[in-house]
Amino acid sequence: MNINHLSIGMTAPDFTADSTFGMKNMHDYKGKWLVFFSHPGDFTPVCTTEFLAFTEAYPQFTHFNTDLLGLSIDSNPSHLAWVNEIQNITGKTIPFPIIADRIGEIASLYGMLAPEVSKYATVRNVYIIDPKQVIRAILIYPMTNGRNIWEILRLIIALQATDKYNVVTPANWEPGQPVLVSPPNNFDEMMLRKTDPESEGLHCRDWFWCYKQIPDENPIIRNR
Repeated sequence: MNINHLSIGMTAPDFTADSTFGMKNMHDYKGKWLVFFSHPGDFTPVCTTEFLAFTEAYPQFTHFNTDLLGLSIDSNPSHLAWVNEIQNITGKTIPFPIIADRIGEIASLYGMLAPEVSKYATVRNVYIIDPKQVIRAILIYPMTNGRNIWEILRLIIALQATDKYNVVTPANWEPGQPVLVSPPNNFDEMMLRKTDPESEGLHCRDWFWCYKQIPDENPIIRNR
């Protein structure tokens, strides 16, 4: 089985596949952000906790124009039986589709298989795809450890802030905190940041290291 290797900046490959919500195509999600993620298998404890965590955070994802799409190399009947069992046990309905990829074609296309770890199950890949269907971030977790759903959401919010305000975000940034601006492009910009950064709405530690405040567009997330 040939395994593809995708990278940030590439266009997300299109596909058509059956899911718990019917037939799905990657291009169905054009115009929205998408978290496309794989899990090793249905009826497994770590994956069940992840799907419940994604479900709990789902309103916050939709607040930021983001859909969720899961995948594993299980059949659609298996997916349906699993989400039904989750509902029976917890009362929670999984609000997003799970792709059935029985022969691993999509998993191979997206590089979700790690043969050194498992030849038959996907690892925990996450692809964050923007409204133009460009891959903006890739996260890979091992089969043994569940994902931090808050970190995935936080990264989407950071990417959206970068696009909207032409800024970058510092380490451990959370929504509502100051962001960073790129270093100056010329001598005049450098001198302005040294002598009068307030005129540009900046707070600078040095000429190359400047913060600014952007509007906090997140009324939900701090209640996590």
